[in-house]
Amino acid sequence: MASWQEIARTKREHTNSLIPKEWRLSKIPTPEEQCDIAGTYLHQFLTPNEIEITETPAEGILARTTTGQWKAEDVARSFAHRAALAHQHVNCLLEIFFNAAIEDAKKLDAYFAEHKKPIGILHGLPVSLKDQFHVKDVDTTIGYVGWLGTFEGKKGTNKERVFESVLVEDLRRMGAVLYCKTSVPHTLMCGETLNNIAGYCENSKNRKLTSGGSSGGEGALISARGSPLGFGTDIGGSVRIPAAFNGIFGLRPSTGRIPYEGVANTMDGQNSILSVIGPLSSTIGGINLSLRAVLSQSPWLNDPLIHEIPWREDLYKKTLDTTRQRGKLSFGVLRHDGICQPQPPVTRAINMVVDILKEGGHNVIDWSPPSHSRAAEIANAAFSYDSATDCLNDFALSGEDHAPQVMLGRRGKPQFNATQIAANNVTKRQYQKEYLDYWNSTAELTGTNEPVDAIITCVAPFPAARPQKFTHYMYTMVFNVLDYPCMVIPVTTADKHVDVVNANFESLNDDDKTTQELYDPELYDGSHVCVQLVGRRLQEEKVVALSEYISERLRETKAATKL
Repeated sequence: MASWQEIARTKREHTNSLIPKEWRLSKIPTPEEQCDIAGTYLHQFLTPNEIEITETPAEGILARTTTGQWKAEDVARSFAHRAALAHQHVNCLLEIFFNAAIEDAKKLDAYFAEHKKPIGILHGLPVSLKDQFHVKDVDTTIGYVGWLGTFEGKKGTNKERVFESVLVEDLRRMGAVLYCKTSVPHTLMCGETLNNIAGYCENSKNRKLTSGGSSGGEGALISARGSPLGFGTDIGGSVRIPAAFNGIFGLRPSTGRIPYEGVANTMDGQNSILSVIGPLSSTIGGINLSLRAVLSQSPWLNDPLIHEIPWREDLYKKTLDTTRQRGKLSFGVLRHDGICQPQPPVTRAINMVVDILKEGGHNVIDWSPPSHSRAAEIANAAFSYDSATDCLNDFALSGEDHAPQVMLGRRGKPQFNATQIAANNVTKRQYQKEYLDYWNSTAELTGTNEPVDAIITCVAPFPAARPQKFTHYMYTMVFNVLDYPCMVIPVTTADKHVDVVNANFESLNDDDKTTQELYDPELYDGSHVCVQLVGRRLQEEKVVALSEYISERLRETKAATKL
């Protein structure tokens, strides 16, 4: 019987063999030789037409594919080529199905030629998927060697390689072209992306840093322009962390907006803190169109946990209109959570966003909410209910080793009983109510008699984590406990001449001290730095609109600075 190492190697070699020979590279530079592949480095392997296509944002692609200006086949081939190049450099893919995608694209082109119209609103748009989504004729492993050739670790279910997730069906119906599935950390519970099948996924902008997790393959691929739009999942920051580390936009919606039905998961049935699907894209326009598209399919008809809330254009437009009125909006700023302080580039990014909001005439107040440490206790308990039994069982299917970075809470200790789980759920509800009351109370501080519209804070205390050195998750995880929608917004890049070590830093605790000591201006120079904007529960349209406003103001400020 083959060892798990042999099984993993065979799968890895098979996946890489699916890259056309003419796209394979004979030598891959080390991170020291070529640190950044997110810029123009990959251009040397692409044609001018491929460069133009892959560097056009999702909304621009659709403007051309839905009008017949670009053929879906050309677009699919271009993104498949760039995805193959990105994968060879940073290990971002788990599944490749380029040939099937090209055949699907040809069918779209034939339909357009016959009917003179697109098949749907995403006609010809390549979409990448985190390897939790079931796609026909393709494995879904979420990084487990023991899941290869099975349906979520089980054999003989009649679903192996034929079943598709609800969102996958919706995307196909709208004309999207699906062509690859991206890498994840086995267990999905990790801020880095690594597994025994694909290996370690590096950051596309700075290959010496991690791409984040658990949607790290998506983040790295989109950052390298190997995809214009992808979907990941988020239970503790798994969309937002990769988006921030790779300098792209990422939305964590509230539960019940995007259909999760038929998606593979870890610790399935843990319902205290639900995983949600969220889009990642190089532009805010990509996020906007993806949410509109998904909601246009009435997902509540196919997923019993989805709210019947179509895209609310009135809320979106009202928010955009309000952004143009000075003094009408209010924001809370959480500069640090009282547990772990951000490194210098992250602090600067927060201050940049605060400054442009104030320059726009909007109110900004300090955010002093209920303790985030309490949210940490709630989350850590929820993720430890089964004492890692589910994850350990999946590792046992093949006998494979697990990475030391993955979270295996309370391993070896008794599982929570029903009474303890119920008590944690009550504690969570009480915390949510206390946080809600605090948010409402800010009406007394904003000067508008209205509570803050959104919160600005960081995604993590660092621009991106060093491998095996992810020290603090609570900037994202707290909002999973609260179920608030959050958008990651790229702000700037680290600058070793500006973001110097803070000589006056005073640590709050050992983790805080360690986090600051890990900061190296030389290592981080040029790395992406992002913030997250947090809204009230189920107000995704407002979060999108506010993010558009902030992004536009950032672009204007940068343009003015260059003049």
